[in-house]
Amino acid sequence: MKHFRFEIVLAVALLALFLAGSAWFAPGSRLSQAEVDRHLTMLEQHAPWPAEEKRAILEHLRAWGEADDGRPVYMLNLMRYYPELRPMPGVEGFKGMPEQANALYEQKVMPLLFKLGAYPLFGSAMQGVPAKAQSSTNLIGLDPAIDNWSRVLVVRYPSRRAFLELIGDPAYLEYLPYKAAALMVALTPMKGDLVLPDALPALALVLLTVFFAAAWIRALARARAAARQRD
Repeated sequence: MKHFRFEIVLAVALLALFLAGSAWFAPGSRLSQAEVDRHLTMLEQHAPWPAEEKRAILEHLRAWGEADDGRPVYMLNLMRYYPELRPMPGVEGFKGMPEQANALYEQKVMPLLFKLGAYPLFGSAMQGVPAKAQSSTNLIGLDPAIDNWSRVLVVRYPSRRAFLELIGDPAYLEYLPYKAAALMVALTPMKGDLVLPDALPALALVLLTVFFAAAWIRALARARAAARQRD
């Protein structure tokens, strides 16, 4: 038994990591009305959008939060940069372009996502479609209102609670003006009926690979030591 003490300790440690990951990815319970009210009050007080825009956003967020089903959310961000930063409280001293403002926002917000068990699944700039008639990023759907996107991002949240916790976090609200000033975004929550690969099985595979690799290396070292003793 003592020969396998390392493997046993490693297996227990990796199992603990897997259970911690499972808890991190777990959706949890449905949002309460008090939670919805608290997070949206923070957003209402500190978000930089103009009054009418803010009212419409809060109305949709409230309806979505109150309809919580307790399941994970895959948030599609379709983004279109403004030609230049639009005036916005919180970015008065920023001298960069919209692309730089959004890059700063994503850099600062990413650690906040990870703390909530959220993470990006996909992000990319658009290819663009060469066309004589008009510039485009779409192959189908050429109405200017739904065309010429700049960037797309898909983020997995373990729950609607995680998303509302993010947007009500003062650390997040500090950087929200950079995104709001840089681009127009269509934010669309999705159920995620088909997602490949899911993070939890991927985590299990990584941990199993570490375990078997370590066990193989240990076994090889023991075999070599035994061979030297025989010699």
